[in-house]
Order: sequence, then C-alpha cells, then structure tokens
Amino acid sequence: MKIVNKLMMLSIGAGSIPKSKEFYADKLGLKVTKDYRIDDDNWWLGLALPEVGATITLARAKGFPNVKQGTVSLYFETSDVAAAHKKLKERGVKVNAIMDDLFGPGSGVKFFNFEDPDGNLVHLAQAHEYTPSTPF
Repeated sequence: MKIVNKLMMLSIGAGSIPKSKEFYADKLGLKVTKDYRIDDDNWWLGLALPEVGATITLARAKGFPNVKQGTVSLYFETSDVAAAHKKLKERGVKVNAIMDDLFGPGSGVKFFNFEDPDGNLVHLAQAHEYTPSTPF
C-alpha cells in the first residue's frame, strides 16, 4: 500500500489575506478558486495554478499554532486514511487522531496530521472528489 498518493495542497500562513491575494492572484496570475472567510483572523483563500496540480491555500487561522505567517503545511491524499494512519503509527510517527471534515463542517473528508522532524505540519487526507462545495 502506498501511504501517499499525491500532493493535493500547499498551505501558506499569511499575515494579510488581502495583500497575499494581491501578490499571488494579481501579480503572479494564479486563479482564486475559493474564498472562505469567517472573520479577519480566520480566512482561507484557495488558489489554482494555470496547469493541473496541487492547489495553494493562503491561510490565516487564529488559535492554530501551525498556521501563522511564514509557515508552510503540506497536504497529501491517500487511498485509505485508516490504513495509512496505522502504518505510520507502526513506523514510529507520532500521529494525531483521525478527524472528520478537513474542509469545514459537512465536507466529510477524513484526515489526520503529524509533524515532520522540523515541526512542519503534514496532513494526510482521504482521497475525495472535488466539488463546488469543497472549500479547497
């Protein structure tokens, strides 16, 4: 069993979503695909590259220590999130519990996360279909 199938998203902690949006969308030409904002301190902006591939999410999430300006988080997909969780745990990786709703309430995407040796957050999500209701 392959634990990781593909890179699905790269999340970049942003100090200011409007300034980051101007840079990535207006200056670099990435396409805004989603704009999920609870308030100024909890805001996620999905961006797509011109070619098919992983998405980039500009994130600002108060209360999440791994989502802060200057941080990067990796999001991978797996065909079997429970089996991948078990296999990584057996390999000595300190994994967090499997959770529901990676993309917010009702998304139904199961996932878990863990840190790499340098403290970067890595997420492993159940492979899923992207729909208009999927935030990222």
